[in-house]
Amino acid sequence: MQHFSLLDLSPIPDGGTAADALGNTIDLARNAEASGYHRYWLAEHHNMPGIASAATAVVIGAVASATRTIRVGAGGIMLPNHAPLVIAEQFGTLATLYPGRVDLGLGRAPGTDGVTAHALRRHKEANDNFPQDVAELLGYFGDASEEAQIRAVPGQGTHVPVWILGSSLYGAQLAAYLGLPYAFASHFAPAMLEDAVATYRSTFRPSQWLAKPYFMLAAGVCAAATDDEAVYLRSSQMLAFARLRAGHPGKLPQPVSDLSAEISAPVLAQVEQALSCSATGGPETVRSKLAALVARYQPEELMVTGMIHNHAARLKSFAIAAEALSDIAQASKLA
Repeated sequence: MQHFSLLDLSPIPDGGTAADALGNTIDLARNAEASGYHRYWLAEHHNMPGIASAATAVVIGAVASATRTIRVGAGGIMLPNHAPLVIAEQFGTLATLYPGRVDLGLGRAPGTDGVTAHALRRHKEANDNFPQDVAELLGYFGDASEEAQIRAVPGQGTHVPVWILGSSLYGAQLAAYLGLPYAFASHFAPAMLEDAVATYRSTFRPSQWLAKPYFMLAAGVCAAATDDEAVYLRSSQMLAFARLRAGHPGKLPQPVSDLSAEISAPVLAQVEQALSCSATGGPETVRSKLAALVARYQPEELMVTGMIHNHAARLKSFAIAAEALSDIAQASKLA
């Protein structure tokens, strides 16, 4: 493992506001930079009462402005919602303002429901054009040709690093075919992780962007002083995920002592499976679980994420994770 990074969904806590969430994001980004995280990514979601990062490029700009060295980017932009030229201009502008620090991860899903997708002025079938849209976007970031009739300004010549995100074999195959880095959404959809990683690595074609495969594993993390405290704090995310699956998204709820009283046994089993690629517990437990994930999947990079209702507890969780990941990364380099 070469690097460890952080994915933030900018959660809006129950009893709080979007302004609180965005303020927490800025504070967390500064702490992540100080703790040694390599990247700080935000994700595009729409019509979600509990997520404040819908205008993803805008939030990325605020994070970049509030930090100095950490890479910032999208994990990801849901390309079917946008014209590639618009995304090229947005991230070209970010790369011009913050050179050498901006990443662009691209997803194929709309990141919302069908009604909201329609409100975004894009057809739901736009994901069928995903490979062509990615290729178009890559062209806008490249060096300008004399024949180019359309150019992204800013954008052209910025060579913003583009990642393919996915939770199935589709993204793995596309990333390998194009020769791009690949990030798997194992933090909420781990079912096809093994096959996707194997497919990406075995079919990768070197490109002008990347000479050999670069795989990022995403994992949940909830760390605290003790195992029991971490399990309690993680109940907020478990509840939020269960409600989302049931079609009732909301703000990030307060933690509870007994999840079985809030979620039926079948649904709780589904949630536990979906969020199983994770590390929850005290410092040593989290260190052991993260080390096991790295040993099993051998990622070039591990990106952690986690939603905790109390901001101070969330800062502590990612600080504990950073200590463990720093040691794991160091051990990987010496191996």
